[in-house]
Amino acid sequence: MKTTLNIAQIVLSIIIIGLILLTTKEGWSGSNLAAPVEKRGLEKILFFLTIFFIIVFVILSLMQLYFFGH
Repeated sequence: MKTTLNIAQIVLSIIIIGLILLTTKEGWSGSNLAAPVEKRGLEKILFFLTIFFIIVFVILSLMQLYFFGH
């Protein structure tokens, strides 16, 4: 089970890195320091997927700590 959790965490971390790289492609609007534009469409979906996978990653980390941390 420990190996399964480790593999799941590795896969999730790769997915999270990819999603973060995809969502930060737009960045701030222009070179000014104004607030970012509201997320729409695919960018919004990627943002919520990133949050979801981060929450799953934290849950897996807590499970590993609970089951195997002494």
